[in-house]
Amino acid sequence: MSQLTLAERIGPTPEPALPHHPDAVTWRPATAHDIDAIHCVIVAADLVDHPSWTTPRQDVADTFELSHIDHSRDTVLGFAHDGTPVAVGSSFVHPSQEVRIQIDLQGGVHPQWRRRGIGTALLEWQHARALQQLAASGSTLPGEVRLHAGEYEHDAVTIAGRRGFHVDRWFASMERDLSAPVAERATPEGIALVPYTADRALDALAARNDAFRDHWGSLPTTPERWEKFVGGPFLRPDLSTLALDGDRIVAFCLASVNEDDWATLGASHAYIDLIGVVRSHRGRGLAPLVASRSLRAMADAGLERAVLDVDTESPTGANSLYERLGFVVTERERALVRRY
Repeated sequence: MSQLTLAERIGPTPEPALPHHPDAVTWRPATAHDIDAIHCVIVAADLVDHPSWTTPRQDVADTFELSHIDHSRDTVLGFAHDGTPVAVGSSFVHPSQEVRIQIDLQGGVHPQWRRRGIGTALLEWQHARALQQLAASGSTLPGEVRLHAGEYEHDAVTIAGRRGFHVDRWFASMERDLSAPVAERATPEGIALVPYTADRALDALAARNDAFRDHWGSLPTTPERWEKFVGGPFLRPDLSTLALDGDRIVAFCLASVNEDDWATLGASHAYIDLIGVVRSHRGRGLAPLVASRSLRAMADAGLERAVLDVDTESPTGANSLYERLGFVVTERERALVRRY
């Protein structure tokens, strides 16, 4: 690890100037009154960049309640001459900073306003803000700035490449037809399968952080962010499965349902947010065990498909596991990274 701070490694980081573009004439920081404007731009982009799912409004609203995000400095909105929101960009510091300082760039340009240079102007601001955030950390840890681009978002990859970002990882979206039978699996001795319940929220967080310690790009989830997930409107405890060894959660499959996305995908479905096994219990078949129990629960609930995302190079071989469970790849996206 470098003994120089990120500020010393990066150099001067002046306050980034707001983007400037003749078609997006007004730029300003976002406020909580802009949730619908932000969501409008993001959903329009979602329908082109990954048409099988869209970002819930609640996800946007949640970011205005997280203590580590200051939208007045971390998010900008761009508007056309008539006041139509055409672009939004954020630069968010990850709240877990024990391993590295990570900045996630989010947002996009409305498809009707693309290929005019607005995205280039927006990313310039986001990157400048990210460097400012890295430098302000005062840390000597590694620094990373990340963004994601769908398989066909070639313009985004080109724009990011000009600023030194490179494709570091591929992720795949996978679907399973729930009309196909799910094989029964023997439960190992000493293990009990139960649905998720709210009283186990912190135990589930501990299991999640243990299970994902060696996954690419994963940092510990904080209690504040975890509560937004498990206490939010989409998690389905009845479709989620915990594997217990005594009172300890040693494996989990947590699933959610957003009915607004059913029309987008063209089928009723559940999304598997997380599947994991704590390190001490790997190699015992617990991942397919909890996943199978949740898949049967989804089918029993009358849902047509199950959907998940997976790191195509996961050290746990997760993509192969899901293929054996009947999932097939439908979309892919890239993680682009620049390190400091």
